[in-house]
Amino acid sequence: MIWSENGENAYSQITPAIRALEEQWEKKNYIDPKLYRAYNVRRGLRDEDGRGVLTGLTRVGEIVSYEVAQDGAILPLDGVLYYRGIDCRELVRGSEGRRMAFEEAAYLLLFGELPSAAQLRDFGVQLATYRTLPSNFLRDVILKAPPQDLMNTMQRAVLTLFCYDDRPNDISLENVLRQSLQLIAIMPLLAIYAYQAHRFSRGEGLFIHEPRPELSTAENFLRMLRQDGQYTELEARVLDVALVLHADNGGGNNSTFTNHVVTSSGTDTYSAIAAAMASLKGPRHGGANSKVMEMMGDIKAHVRNWDDEEELRRYLAQILNGEAFDGRGLLYGLGHAVYTRSDPRCEVFRDYVRTLSCEKGRQPELALYSRVERLGKELLLEKHGRRAVSTNIDFYSGFVFEMLGLPRELYTPLFAVARISGWSAHRMEELSAGGKLIRPRYECVEEHRGYTPMARRD
Repeated sequence: MIWSENGENAYSQITPAIRALEEQWEKKNYIDPKLYRAYNVRRGLRDEDGRGVLTGLTRVGEIVSYEVAQDGAILPLDGVLYYRGIDCRELVRGSEGRRMAFEEAAYLLLFGELPSAAQLRDFGVQLATYRTLPSNFLRDVILKAPPQDLMNTMQRAVLTLFCYDDRPNDISLENVLRQSLQLIAIMPLLAIYAYQAHRFSRGEGLFIHEPRPELSTAENFLRMLRQDGQYTELEARVLDVALVLHADNGGGNNSTFTNHVVTSSGTDTYSAIAAAMASLKGPRHGGANSKVMEMMGDIKAHVRNWDDEEELRRYLAQILNGEAFDGRGLLYGLGHAVYTRSDPRCEVFRDYVRTLSCEKGRQPELALYSRVERLGKELLLEKHGRRAVSTNIDFYSGFVFEMLGLPRELYTPLFAVARISGWSAHRMEELSAGGKLIRPRYECVEEHRGYTPMARRD
């Protein structure tokens, strides 16, 4: 790789050579899609009916979204997401009036039981104790190499923390629990400070707020993000609920499964979590709410009258047919790989979306979202003949984050701030109950051939 003086890739110097190699690669790497069916390959580790291939057992999280009839047919159900056997919606409702809903959910995911008031208080104190970075870490690791993507900066920081750990390779449950608690506490700092470094690299002012021990994860996140450090009780509550609803989504989601796979090799906690973060960064996984926001921005720009349902339906049909927006024919935020009839996270989030939109004076935009949701689902049902289409939590979460004043660069990092608790619980479970290296099989479809001497090659 050739680098220019300012650190950017010097693409113009290598493009012709890369193009030639790309053409050579394409000639020898095409695999006929028919072969996947011939070899009975479960692409994406999914069965023909869309269900995930069963690869393990867990007690951490569970998604219920369908039932199987006697004839084997998949019958859609209203989705339920369980954390340690408890409906996540009950966690949200039960935490009303308290400021540490996320901490309660993290405790439940890690230890399998709801904490008492004293246990929750002590857990908050434990996290506050760990909510600090090593000396000069902010300057030397985060600020010196400003990021183009915050997730990469956070991954680098997580991997660098390995060097500051006295027992980085110790995978005893006691040590992994200690590392997990530290990472749960530190992840919000990595996200915020990476964003501040990003702003500073663009010539904007730099301000750094240290977290306060008496504040929750959500409160500290808003306080450290904003220059004046101010936030409303409703803003903190909405962000707290968002963290709860993103804390886990079963063992089969891409980043959590990545965490299981990497953990099964016996590697250290920092490497396993960095790998999970690499998965989450992908737009097919953690970047969905940003795509929803891009799509909604495009709709706002091309639909003159948001109240005109016929005009809106026509434009949504154009998007679905690949004639508008990004040409991929997708209505982002509508439909989910696992949830069929409904996404319970979205259902519980709606009330908070409505309340926050009233406080922020954004009711007209919420009405547009509601119309896009309803009309988009109708179009999807008509085109694909499905019996049900769920609205993903990502359909509304980006709108909520925007109302909270969160920059779009922080949407996926915020996902990591929440999901680190689920990753940690699954890593500990894999270490204690897995016991076997995860190693699936790939069938090679290349023909065998002999070695050709250099003099006889074209």
